[in-house]
Amino acid sequence: MKIRVRYRNNSSEVTAGAARAFRISMTLLAMTAVALLSALITMRLAIHTGEVEVPSLSGLTVEEAADKTSSAQLNLTVENRFYSTTVPAGRVLSQSPAAGASVRKGWHMRITESMGPQRVAIPDTVGLNERDAAMAIRRASLDLGEIAHLPSPGPADIVLAQTPPANAEGVDKPEVSLLLSQPESASPRAYVMPNLVGMSYTAASAKMRELDLRIYAIVPQPIPVAVDPTAPAGAPPPPPVATLPAGVVLSQTPAAGMRVSAADTARVKMSAAAVANPAPTAAPSTIPTAPVNGTSAPKPPAPVVRQIAPISTPSR
Repeated sequence: MKIRVRYRNNSSEVTAGAARAFRISMTLLAMTAVALLSALITMRLAIHTGEVEVPSLSGLTVEEAADKTSSAQLNLTVENRFYSTTVPAGRVLSQSPAAGASVRKGWHMRITESMGPQRVAIPDTVGLNERDAAMAIRRASLDLGEIAHLPSPGPADIVLAQTPPANAEGVDKPEVSLLLSQPESASPRAYVMPNLVGMSYTAASAKMRELDLRIYAIVPQPIPVAVDPTAPAGAPPPPPVATLPAGVVLSQTPAAGMRVSAADTARVKMSAAAVANPAPTAAPSTIPTAPVNGTSAPKPPAPVVRQIAPISTPSR
């Protein structure tokens, strides 16, 4: 009796299975790449499909410009109206965005409408009060522009100047701006803070007095200079450490160029000359940091600051 034994080649089966798994993985990877590429292309097409090219509106009437922008699925807003000697009235003088640009559908375009050449005379409002000046401007079919105030003696809200001036020609915008008077008592007189650094106290105080401003000076304690104990008696002291003479302005508050009024006080820091001080013959004792024998620890001496009283402002 013969027995036949068959051996299965497991290695070949393993190799075939790995090949099938690799092919499946590559197929899935390719399908994923195709899906991502399709999504990117679709998104790009969707974005560009939602964009339109801005048409040229220059020289068209406002109605024609509105029809053209509506056909391009855009909105239109008349932002300004200016005089023009080259573009007839009622036509587009300028536009934003410019023609040829790409914008999203529904974008709001802004145009400036031409009013043609200036045909109205600019009224003279100087000397009128604010209400009468505004009425005169509107009667001339003009708009009231910006209003500014200037401290001035006399009644308030009187027109001191206007822009453009009366009867001006070649005006580009149909509006008149006014400069009105404001009582001086309503706002303190303003000055530009001068530069006092490097001046002596006398010169700085005189400068501030000219502007009806007050000055408050702080002089630090003089700097002590140690004297060599081996120097013979009567020897002159060493030269001072300070490089500036005493009484010179080192810094100031407010800084030069700032806006100040009579109610403000300038504070300046002055320089102080160094003085001779004999050198100690023994090592300086340290100040204990804890109480000794029930007594409190002595405190170091506070720095001495000499203050010069504010200069009184002469009445005017």
